[in-house]
Amino acid sequence: MPNSAPLAYLGVDTGGTFTDFVLFHDQQIRCFKCPSTPASPELAILNGIRELGLQDLIGQGRLVVVHGSTVATNAALEGKGAKTVFITNRGFADMLSIGRQTREALYDLKPKAKAIPVATELCLETGGRFGADGSIVEPLTQRDIDTLISEIAALKPEAVAINLLFSFINPDFEKVLAANIPDGIFVSRSSEVLPEYKEYERGMATWLNAWLGPKVAQYLGNLQASLNTTPISVMQSSGGTTDAANASQRAVNLLLSGPAGGLAAAKHLGDTLLRAKLMTFDMGGTSSDVALINGDIKLTNEGRIGPYPVAVPMVDMHTIGAGGGSIAYLDEGGMLRVGPESAGADPGPACYNKGGIKPTVTDANVVLGRLPANARLGGAMPLNSEAARLAVSELANALGVSIEETAAGIIDIANEHMVRALRVISVQRGHDPEEFSLCCFGGAGGLHICALADALGCPEIIVPNYAGVFSALGMLLAPRERQLSRTINTGLSDIDKHVLQQSLDELADTGRQQLKAEGIDSAQIVAHPSVDLCYVGQSYTLNLAWQDDIDTLQNAFHRAHRDLYGHELDIPIQLINIRQALRADTLAITLPDIMNNTPAEALDTQTVMMASTENHLEKNSQVPRYERAQLACEQVIRGPALISDAVATLWLEQKWLAKVDRQGHLLLSRLH
Repeated sequence: MPNSAPLAYLGVDTGGTFTDFVLFHDQQIRCFKCPSTPASPELAILNGIRELGLQDLIGQGRLVVVHGSTVATNAALEGKGAKTVFITNRGFADMLSIGRQTREALYDLKPKAKAIPVATELCLETGGRFGADGSIVEPLTQRDIDTLISEIAALKPEAVAINLLFSFINPDFEKVLAANIPDGIFVSRSSEVLPEYKEYERGMATWLNAWLGPKVAQYLGNLQASLNTTPISVMQSSGGTTDAANASQRAVNLLLSGPAGGLAAAKHLGDTLLRAKLMTFDMGGTSSDVALINGDIKLTNEGRIGPYPVAVPMVDMHTIGAGGGSIAYLDEGGMLRVGPESAGADPGPACYNKGGIKPTVTDANVVLGRLPANARLGGAMPLNSEAARLAVSELANALGVSIEETAAGIIDIANEHMVRALRVISVQRGHDPEEFSLCCFGGAGGLHICALADALGCPEIIVPNYAGVFSALGMLLAPRERQLSRTINTGLSDIDKHVLQQSLDELADTGRQQLKAEGIDSAQIVAHPSVDLCYVGQSYTLNLAWQDDIDTLQNAFHRAHRDLYGHELDIPIQLINIRQALRADTLAITLPDIMNNTPAEALDTQTVMMASTENHLEKNSQVPRYERAQLACEQVIRGPALISDAVATLWLEQKWLAKVDRQGHLLLSRLH
């Protein structure tokens, strides 16, 4: 998106419960939330645009929309993809059904059979096979093509996934097949989606792209039609954006579209505050996402969505079913449990007053007074505290304890789920949480963050300005991006550096041309080459920045292996894949400084039920409540206190104090 064209930019993050909006216009930020419309996600976006009064800007061609979409994610999790034919070489039709030998329960002698991803009748075989050296093992004949087209005509699929052996070495046979698929059928070929070795992972990525593609393409088409000629960019799972036309063909790259926006904003925040080490905690209505930033956003090629492996680059994130809408219940043994089932957007928690009757984490916060009864979610939705108490009371009666104690138990269990998730991405990977700042965002995160920091020993909490819509803000802060890769698979010591550099340059040129086709100035595009390395015989790789001094690269790999696994080996190193990340920072947003210089007084006091006696407060404590927008730069607030805005509330516990920085971010430190 050229800097000189539009005058207003709208970041949109569609979540399971709320759709968040951040408008950047005339150097000012406006935020908004409205309930999501899962059946037709574009309706919530259009509702938000109307509420923000942006119709004139659309009519004048002065608005750009940058969107994080859950359409691909939800379709994958709900199994609602398109009817898809999977095409591979003869003898490999059951490739996706066999998968890998890894078992979820190693010692389970009677594991449950897993549903196969593609029905047997939809798996077709054909000729056109290359060998590992690039030679033709079996040609692709006209008879093969005619037979295949006849089979496809009989099956009448909506999409076709083509995954031929060693197509990452030579894509010619896949291109021929794709060119012969009848018009109107969505086509996905592995040499374009993921030109890397490992037929199963490559096949799954290609099938997912085809299976989800028609739904994503239809959704983006409907959204584009509703917004006329307004440019639409879409956040990819890797933390960069692409235009809607490319996104509609790359559904598999959108599976972590929304959460990636939050990490893009967190990376920008860390750079601004000079905090290179962040643990991020994004708690929404349906789930909580946690990730670790150690200088840069970490990507993985070993992600999963539901039961499916996803080998395309995506942010390395751990997600659990613990959000504000997570439902509390008693299990068969009478124990209190929380999640992963969520009340979602409709009917939502009981306190939303939309017909929900099951107790949720949000209801528990309302009962405890941490979410004030007079708060209006998104600035518009009132809360019904009596409905929240009624929902929690049913559990309390079954447990034989008070409503407040039950609510406190719900919060404690939800917190424990989230602490475990944060330990997965820190302690279990060799990182000490005490060396990281805990960055909290999402509509519900601020209600839990102090308890999580205490459990982990984090010395600092950062609650950014616009925390309740932080992922939507991240849509505007993320670069335009292309992630490209190619399998090389050769010994590191055998590499011809000039030949490898030529391959890296070819990938970079491809990415540049794609970004330039979106209107990006070539001077804005920066290439970030990297390589995947492993010891000979290993199945998993480590990704390192490319450097043409091979000895330096070898030493860097040994160090990285030692840091991650605790040892290094005296055996040869293999270079598996080369990668290029092409990025262009096309929109330079500088968050405005807050203008208040006079410290704000508390709006009122709220009755908060303290969950424990550890802080030596009475159960019914009168706690000051501050309006975040009124806080002054450098103002310090000591807990306990509530700090609220239109889209989120922070519960500042007694052991913590919050200091306001010049851009309105809250920097929390523990009192000693």
